[in-house]
Amino acid sequence: MPARSRSGGLVFLSLLALPLFATAQTATTSNALPRVVIPTSNRPTAPVRPVNQAQGILYPWRQNITATVFWIGESPSQNNPTPNDKSSWDQQWANNFGGYDDPEPAARVADHRNGDFRPKGFTPRLNPFYIALPYNDVAGWAVHKSEAAKVIPWFNRVNPAPGKTVLKGRWLQIYNGKRTCYAQWEDCGPWVTDDWEYVFQGKPPKNRSNQEAAIDISPAIRDYLDLQSGQKCHWRFVEAAQVPYGPWKKYGQTGAGGASTETDAQKRYLEYLRKLRDEQYQKKTKTQMENGG
Repeated sequence: MPARSRSGGLVFLSLLALPLFATAQTATTSNALPRVVIPTSNRPTAPVRPVNQAQGILYPWRQNITATVFWIGESPSQNNPTPNDKSSWDQQWANNFGGYDDPEPAARVADHRNGDFRPKGFTPRLNPFYIALPYNDVAGWAVHKSEAAKVIPWFNRVNPAPGKTVLKGRWLQIYNGKRTCYAQWEDCGPWVTDDWEYVFQGKPPKNRSNQEAAIDISPAIRDYLDLQSGQKCHWRFVEAAQVPYGPWKKYGQTGAGGASTETDAQKRYLEYLRKLRDEQYQKKTKTQMENGG
């Protein structure tokens, strides 16, 4: 697919002090980053399951990266000559998503109280928390790029069939100094599709346009993080097992080894809403509770 023309040591914040579903995080400094925490137990049960080594992986942060907003169904323009009804890995992206992911705020649901972030016009069939990064591991039909197996950390673990991407659906954690969210890699860009040095080795992005933009974010991510096009964020890869439940798992499949049934997803979302309700209740004053507030 043609490139889209668009637009390190830090102190970590422990997620242990936050709800598992990762609601708004505040930082005392702009360079404090959240940390993925895998729950553990001091009382192992029998039989003990084999440890999933992937759950313990902590990938490095890509820091102070300029983000631009893109969306499924975006029409070609001067700054975006490639229409987004297709992605690098999905020729029916807009159809599979369920429609046009309208970025206009008036056309969207963006509610932190109930964790709903999506277009108003329909229920998306794919995760509305999606991103693009400037690398594609597939060179053509049944062929991976020559460097893919060497530079992609999970390539050999996945052991893909020839030409089958190991990038689509991979989870990322994104942080903007106020909140953190999780999203899935679903397309390539902005601008270039061969910048593996930046994506996997942390070197400066090749792109020099639009303030060196090097990650595209969806409208849902923009709304959740209050992260506008042209602003900076930090991001890193996470394993599917490290992703807490939240709005990024309400719609569609979790992908990348984390797929679940619709019934299970609905149950987890109800648990998420109950946690939100309980937290809001605990913040009420005695007077508010006595007055039914």
